[in-house]
Amino acid sequence: MLLRITFLSALLACFLLSGFALESKKKRPGETDKEKKLSSLIRAKKDFKVGRGTLNTFREVTKDAKVRREKKIEALTRNKDKETLSSKRGTVPRKDVGCASIGGICQRSSYICQGRYLKDKCTGPETHQCCLPAGAWSVLCDGYHNNRVRACDVFGCGGFNSRRDGDGVRKGVDVVCDDYGVVNAPFSGTLGGPVAGVQYDGVILSNSEHCVKIFNIRPYRYTGPVSQGESLGYLLPLQDRFSGITSHLELQMCDHSDPTPYI
Repeated sequence: MLLRITFLSALLACFLLSGFALESKKKRPGETDKEKKLSSLIRAKKDFKVGRGTLNTFREVTKDAKVRREKKIEALTRNKDKETLSSKRGTVPRKDVGCASIGGICQRSSYICQGRYLKDKCTGPETHQCCLPAGAWSVLCDGYHNNRVRACDVFGCGGFNSRRDGDGVRKGVDVVCDDYGVVNAPFSGTLGGPVAGVQYDGVILSNSEHCVKIFNIRPYRYTGPVSQGESLGYLLPLQDRFSGITSHLELQMCDHSDPTPYI
């Protein structure tokens, strides 16, 4: 009887242990779900941190681009300020010196010029031309952009107070022209008749500011009013008398002063 009771007790214990084992197996999937949820939360947190890192990187790149753009704008502003300061100080670009040396200003030809415009004296497009003040004389000879003083040749030099062959020092300036080229009035005024006592033909032109004798030309007329740029006559051929000489007309101020600053 005692043995039977012991056997039943052992059998009951085994049954209880089997039940506990099955119960623990049922609980394990639940615990696994919690672990999965915990793992998901951890991954989400990591992803959030990665996202924040990417956002911070984007912000840093944007900030760097903004800083570079601001530095570029600052550099451009500095350069513009330097150019403005240079213009205020009276400095001119290298290729505009030719205009500045004759008292002109390089500007757009659409702007009003109190004097006259000269081409090929300024940098930039053709509309960027040299404006000479009103006191300057216009071009005397057709086919030329400016009044060019005769250089030295076998017969002498054309500058003021230069020595001419056979004539010594003369108080005039030779301006280069082509034989038979049309000669225009350098300023508005009145023709005062032929130049007396000269070997070659010429005419006197004067106004309230200037009086000049123009030699080596055949005038269309010797008297009457003329406007600046109006045709006065044509250049006499010097090559017939002086082969190899630079063809030119001669300007002499009536008071024997130097006409170079006006031409």
